[in-house]
Amino acid sequence: MSSDSPTTTAPRSTQPSTSVRHPGLALAVIASAQLILVLDNTIMNIALPSIQTDLDISSSNLAWVVNAYALAFGGLMLLGGRAGDLYGRRRVFRFGLAVFTLASLLGGLAPNEATLLGARVLQGVGAAIASPTALSLIATTFPEGKERNRALGVYAAMAGVGSALGLMLGGVLTDYLNWRWVLFVNVPIGLLVVLGTRFLGEANRDNGRLDVPGAITATAGMVSLVYAITRGGEDGWTDGITIAFFVAAAVLLGVFLLTQTRVAEPMMPLRLLRDRNRAGSYATMLLVGVGMFSTFYFLTLYMQQILNYSPVKTGFAYLPFTFGMGVSAGFLGAKLVAFVPPRAVVAPGALIGAGGLLWFSTLDASSSYTTHLMPAMFVTSLGLGLCLVPLTLGAVRGVGEHDAGIASGLLDASQQVGGALGLAALSTVATTVSDDKLPHASAAFFQGITEHDFGLVERAKIALTDGYTASFTAGSLVLLGAALIVVLAVNAKKPRPDEIHPPVA
Repeated sequence: MSSDSPTTTAPRSTQPSTSVRHPGLALAVIASAQLILVLDNTIMNIALPSIQTDLDISSSNLAWVVNAYALAFGGLMLLGGRAGDLYGRRRVFRFGLAVFTLASLLGGLAPNEATLLGARVLQGVGAAIASPTALSLIATTFPEGKERNRALGVYAAMAGVGSALGLMLGGVLTDYLNWRWVLFVNVPIGLLVVLGTRFLGEANRDNGRLDVPGAITATAGMVSLVYAITRGGEDGWTDGITIAFFVAAAVLLGVFLLTQTRVAEPMMPLRLLRDRNRAGSYATMLLVGVGMFSTFYFLTLYMQQILNYSPVKTGFAYLPFTFGMGVSAGFLGAKLVAFVPPRAVVAPGALIGAGGLLWFSTLDASSSYTTHLMPAMFVTSLGLGLCLVPLTLGAVRGVGEHDAGIASGLLDASQQVGGALGLAALSTVATTVSDDKLPHASAAFFQGITEHDFGLVERAKIALTDGYTASFTAGSLVLLGAALIVVLAVNAKKPRPDEIHPPVA
């Protein structure tokens, strides 16, 4: 069942349940936490070659340094949001940050691959606990309308800027210190944010218990699906293990959805999806996550492998992306949602982002940064950033306070899961195209470097570039799909005047 306005059928809107003496400081704490949590999605990317050499990680396992975090983050985020509703959002927020900070320290000290991957999983667990409670703390600290829109604009900007900032910071730390500092840097920041949580208020708690079986089946199902996609690209789609993991994913996710209709306290209350605007926001954010993750991943590989950029040069090459994301998510999106319907912002944003990825699909092995990469980065980030604030508002608008944590957790989970699934799928596209041009193109690239066979290196670069551009083409189609979903499913009207400027009590 849907409605033109979520407020007509959804539970009573979330209103602040505590009085915060320093709302500016409270927002700074929440935004800083979101910054380091999202930053960790990308800060590892530039350090991956150094990690691979230092810990002797195989090429097939290297991607799990990124995916271990993303899957734990996305898979357990619903549980984290629900924990905040049940046990107190400030308390759970503080606990999640502490886990994340400790895991960062363990990862920086990791002596081997297994320890690093375990620390990355633990980081994802901490992020999954802290991130949804951060968004729900905004929903229960700032009243609906102008104040909350401004706060959500800052929050959404941190989500976008943190991704690009992670790439820049990762380059600096890897070049001038070593890869371990991309993890160590979280420790002092995390400790400061934990101390700053005393400026946050505590919201009312819900009664109930956590749906741990639901969290296990959902996370295991998504891990199985990502592994099946990754293995299918390497060993073939008819490989017995690949098929087995696809079947396991289908069974586990099916069990998850079935149990959500039968347990008394579901991890993902399906009532949240009955409103077409909210469901459309979740689906769109999932596809936006594909666009964002794939852009960072493939551009980083292109700049370091094809254009021979150093880690620090690669990081700073992302400045146009950071600027575009800050302008669109932190300013334009927050302004526009107050005056026009959400789909009037998100649909053009998705189309602009698709255009940016299509621009990237025209790259070759000698493309210019100034005339090609830089403008395409800005266009892509401008489009993706425009989507963030309206989708964030669509997820929490009209949600009752008891569902605020789970509603916001589902939004973040959509982005993380979409990014992990999309990266696995688009990596398969890139590998297939590259290997058609030159068998085992990635291995040939490193073999050519080791043996000083520059002819082989150049052939491998051309093949790898063809794979990257094919993935960008596929990514642009995904964002076109996002625009279509918004047009068809998100029909919320222009906000009422009292939602933009709520009356003073």
